[in-house]
Amino acid sequence: MSKTFKISFKFAFKYSLFITAILTLLVCVFFYAFYSLDILVIATFAFVCFLVSFLIIQYRVQQFIYKRVKKIYDDLTLLESSTFDRSKITTDMATLTQEIDKYAKNKKIEIEALKIREQYRKEFIGNVSHELKTPLFMVQGYVSTLIDGAADDEILREKYLKRADKGVERLIYIIKDLDMITKFEAGDLRLEIESFDIVELVKNVFELLEMKAAKKKIALTFDMDYKYPIMVNGDRERLQQVLSNLIVNSIKYGETNGTTEVSIENLIKNKVIVRVTDNGEGIEKLHIPRLFERFYRVDKSGSRKEGGSGLGLAIVKHIIEAHEEKLYVESEYGIGSEFSFTLEKSK
Repeated sequence: MSKTFKISFKFAFKYSLFITAILTLLVCVFFYAFYSLDILVIATFAFVCFLVSFLIIQYRVQQFIYKRVKKIYDDLTLLESSTFDRSKITTDMATLTQEIDKYAKNKKIEIEALKIREQYRKEFIGNVSHELKTPLFMVQGYVSTLIDGAADDEILREKYLKRADKGVERLIYIIKDLDMITKFEAGDLRLEIESFDIVELVKNVFELLEMKAAKKKIALTFDMDYKYPIMVNGDRERLQQVLSNLIVNSIKYGETNGTTEVSIENLIKNKVIVRVTDNGEGIEKLHIPRLFERFYRVDKSGSRKEGGSGLGLAIVKHIIEAHEEKLYVESEYGIGSEFSFTLEKSK
């Protein structure tokens, strides 16, 4: 691709002016000493001197400096920088310095971003390895025990097979969640948008999780009695998963005899906000920015005892973003947490 050369005359102009001034001064001294001063001659000499100096210097700049500056541009354009202007090449050193400085700063930002991504990648691989290794070793342990002779004992056989089955279920759960997130990130999962009653959907989720909540004596409730339907647009199945994941999370980390409350409020003309609030242990502020990362756990030991894939909140984030809606979290350690997300009202 041909490049346009942006020619700068500053260098030639300055030095031509300087040379002309010196030579004109010398000529004036010479004429003053040996002849009479002739303003017209002096002016003509100054003009010709400036013109010749300017043309010679500019030519040398273009021949000497240009080739070297062009090489700098060519070297930089090999890096395929989207921020570097490859359409213009300048011999103006100040402009060139500014462009290279800007280019270097952008590259520094890119490098920092890549370092962060690399750190997340390492953490992700480590977390996947750990999450899969735990149930795999558990299954392997029980199967090995059965092979070593425990299978002859009917009670032990049934007990170990049930535990091994739980380990396999956990593996399947993790793999399914990972597959869903991967599909969302790749854009392979399409939403089935429909109009439905969000109040009814919350009631369905309450019914599904009623027994789980009862084990910790946690009450699942609305903030008020919703007598009329609230119609919204979205993928009913995916949004049910969002509500289920948020409520399961609040049950896991909720206090015994606590409450998980869901409220649905008008936000603006065409939006509602759904809030899931609990009076559990809360989340420390340092954890909040990373809450929606895959496998990120606030309580690394306690959360594993409670089960789950460690992907629940990451899935929530991807589903809400796929709907082009907003997800919020507010929490105060020792008091409780509130997760909320917006939805579009049906017309």
